Amino acid sequence: MMLVLFRLRFFFRWLRFYLQAATKYDVHSPFVANFVHYIVEDERLFYAFPAIERMRARLFRNNFPLEIIDLGAGSKANPSKTRTVRNIVRYSAVSEETGQQLFRLVATYKPKQIIELGTSLGISTLYLASAAPNGQVITIEGCPDIANVAQLSFQRVDIPNVSQRIGDFKTLFPQVLNEIDQLDLLFIDGDHRAGNSVEYFEQALAKIHAKSIIVIADIHWSNEMEQGWEKIRKHPRVKLSIDLLHLGVLFFDESIREVQHLSIIKWAWKPWHLGLFGQGKIKSKAAATIDA
Repeated sequence: MMLVLFRLRFFFRWLRFYLQAATKYDVHSPFVANFVHYIVEDERLFYAFPAIERMRARLFRNNFPLEIIDLGAGSKANPSKTRTVRNIVRYSAVSEETGQQLFRLVATYKPKQIIELGTSLGISTLYLASAAPNGQVITIEGCPDIANVAQLSFQRVDIPNVSQRIGDFKTLFPQVLNEIDQLDLLFIDGDHRAGNSVEYFEQALAKIHAKSIIVIADIHWSNEMEQGWEKIRKHPRVKLSIDLLHLGVLFFDESIREVQHLSIIKWAWKPWHLGLFGQGKIKSKAAATIDA
């Protein structure tokens, strides 16, 4: 029953997102157009994709039970303290499409120092690290059993540029931030409590720079997460926020002349949306202020 209610509520959130989402024909900023072209619309299959998806398939066949220590908001699909690897892959791992968006994001903007909060079974980590062969990914996972399975995945796919930490985000994230000079990309996935997402975002601000990117997963997972996303994207240092439904992407580049908060969907989902009537639902800073 809980899962049915969750899916029903998410459907209405998806519908709201869909109705307001713009396509590539609605954007006029060169920066945003570049993002849409290389992150949203690009369907090329890169060298790393087959190996990562083979690992996903391998994990999906694994029915070994794991003891779950959940330091986040828990799973609405399966709140049990014991879950199989297969179940975690099915309900908690990033989708193939989302993983590929993460890969393209890294491949396009080339961050060197990446931190991931929420390794899970390592599929998202593999996408991030594969796109940054000259970079370093530090990934933090709260559940030891899940982290151990992820470590085996890193070894099997032969990804050497991943450093894994096991423990509470609240303890380890500040420690990791103190170890690095600057943060190029932060991926927050694994704690679906809005207050904590806001806290991690605010902690990261001390180490970000103009070219940094922060990505937050599952921004429509709950009303609480949506409220947290609204608070984060309106922070004065955020110059551009892009809502991709399953991911929220934040940019801080001062060269972005007009602050914008956009919801973007593939043109294939709105093939009639040709931008003939202006920018549709794209919001400028002024519109966001009016909404508030």
